[in-house]
Amino acid sequence: MKQRIITGVIAGLAFITLLVLGDLWYAGLIVLVSIIGYREYLQMNGYMPFKLTAVAGLLALLCLTIPWGLLGITWTFSFTAVIWFAMFLLLFITVASKNKITIDQVSVILLGVVYIGFGFNYMIEARLADNGLFWTIMVFVCIWASDAGAYFVGSKLGKHPLWPQISPKKSIEGALGGVVIAMILALCFALYAPDLLSVGKSLLLGFVIAVVGQIGDLIQSAYKRVKGIKDTGTLLPGHGGVLDRMDSWLIVFPFIYLLNLIPN
Repeated sequence: MKQRIITGVIAGLAFITLLVLGDLWYAGLIVLVSIIGYREYLQMNGYMPFKLTAVAGLLALLCLTIPWGLLGITWTFSFTAVIWFAMFLLLFITVASKNKITIDQVSVILLGVVYIGFGFNYMIEARLADNGLFWTIMVFVCIWASDAGAYFVGSKLGKHPLWPQISPKKSIEGALGGVVIAMILALCFALYAPDLLSVGKSLLLGFVIAVVGQIGDLIQSAYKRVKGIKDTGTLLPGHGGVLDRMDSWLIVFPFIYLLNLIPN
């Protein structure tokens, strides 16, 4: 627990510092983390990171996550184009390899590119938007509040399992506690900046972020259970890997961004 706390504090301070600095500082961190997360994903599925299919997936991932505008590069391809050409390349590899590399294998690669690439891209997009620091911090605070609330409320009051086949320790009481606490924290942001966020929308955002964030956590728990592993990696001592710590982030940011729940 001591190691977990020390690691969490150091990593948290470094992350918040780069988030506040913004621009290439924050974007560079997120791109780096996305690469690490992609490598963890490959390892979970038993793929070598330097195989042709893995490299093709990495190139697509970088096309999705790198903020080309900050680098002064005009990028004309849409997300749809990137995903389609990645699919085309991966399917061509199955043909060129005479099915030594199967369609099942490249499907897993493409799923990882979408899951990780979209998630981390929208973390960057949120920060680059107008008043991006406010919105990004609010989303992260609600995610963390939901996680902490679910853990502490579940520890004290949890009696009814939420989804025992996927994550036996999670309870319905904990999940509800996480939702309520996230909504309270979101409301605080509305009171702090009423010109940016109304009370009604803050409660909606807090609810959506908490619910979708918990679904993101369950998605990763289900994947790890299928693969028979406890952690996706060992990047942060006591905390596991990137996908362990950021599973909620990867689902929440695309969800609220694509539904226009925060400014684009």
